[in-house]
Amino acid sequence: MSTKKGIIALMGSGELTATMVEVHKELLAELPDPPQAVFLDTPAGFQLNVDHLSERATEYFRQHVQQDMSIVSFKSKERSTPLEAEQAFHAMREANFFLVGPGSPSYAVRQWQETPIPEILTKRVEDGGCLVAASAAALTVGRFTLPVYEIYKVGEELHWVEGMNILEHFGFNLVVIPHWNNAEGGTHDTRFCFMGESRFAKLESLLPEDVSIFGLDEHTACLIDLDKNEAVIKGLGTVTLRSRGGEIAFTKGDRFSLDILRGEDLGKDWQPVVREQTVSEETPEIKGESFWDRIHAIETAFRAGLEQDDTKEITNALLELDRTIWQATQELEHEEFISQAREVLRDLIVLLGMRLEASPKDRTDCLGPLVEDLLTLREKFRENQQWQEADAIRNSLERAQIIVEDAEDGSRWRLKS
Repeated sequence: MSTKKGIIALMGSGELTATMVEVHKELLAELPDPPQAVFLDTPAGFQLNVDHLSERATEYFRQHVQQDMSIVSFKSKERSTPLEAEQAFHAMREANFFLVGPGSPSYAVRQWQETPIPEILTKRVEDGGCLVAASAAALTVGRFTLPVYEIYKVGEELHWVEGMNILEHFGFNLVVIPHWNNAEGGTHDTRFCFMGESRFAKLESLLPEDVSIFGLDEHTACLIDLDKNEAVIKGLGTVTLRSRGGEIAFTKGDRFSLDILRGEDLGKDWQPVVREQTVSEETPEIKGESFWDRIHAIETAFRAGLEQDDTKEITNALLELDRTIWQATQELEHEEFISQAREVLRDLIVLLGMRLEASPKDRTDCLGPLVEDLLTLREKFRENQQWQEADAIRNSLERAQIIVEDAEDGSRWRLKS
């Protein structure tokens, strides 16, 4: 029996974007063929669109990663029957690749507490499996969990809640913070997972001194290979390790010993944490819109147009995306950013093509099946000399601007000019 340990992949965001396709493929390639991949829906279990999010994940893996993925549904302890819960636990014990992503980290922790789920995930990684914890799920795997919704949206006092601490089993005393470089606030600071610098500094002071902070930029992953005792950084951004007032930053392609994350290897230079004095929630600094902010905004506009069948909105979004990519190329934006933006453009074009293919070509194609069925019924009425019923059908079609023309070889129809 193999004693090879598995991989824990922590992602700051973008687990279902083009940025992470090759990362997922690399992780799956480390597993026995065929991999048994599952998506665990708990973090978003309270959301009305949870099933849509699950379907999006499986579709993403099927189309882009070329890997089948099943859904393990454990939306909540209260709503799951004993049978449903046991079925979910059994499916997890059979899997060796787990993707857990968006939602609420504090909700996920509450649902997983006093269930076998943390133990199952730990055991599967211990036995060589792969756990991909992204966005909200990444917040749950450390010693403490940041209650993002409660602080950022509800306004609760700054605090931490207990995490699942799956990382402790492998020797890590960490708090994991995704969305480290978030910039969605525009006019206010939303770095450090929407907390902003001033609030996050206070949150840091509430942690025990022996706990380190592991921050992941968006569209960035850290692959923790427990068998090789090595971590590698993938994606577009930076990963930051903070401990006792110092920090180390790792960028794409960097490889380092896991002893650094365990606090045992201090050979790499640590830099003091420098806090910006210009950023505060009381006097926000207006920041320019970043390249990826613009790309995401255009993608959102395109999807809204597609949802509403707004041809003008769809066209404008595609033209604006093309213009933004061209402008970024002229301004010597990072070539990988350009490549990923082009992937977004191709994805949107494919979505538009699929919508057009599924739509009727014109009104005639759309009405054809219904009109042909009505004419077949009318013909039966005529054969039975039920002239009143036959005329009623013809008159109804004429009121709908559909002209029926009878000939020796049958009836024909056309739309009124």
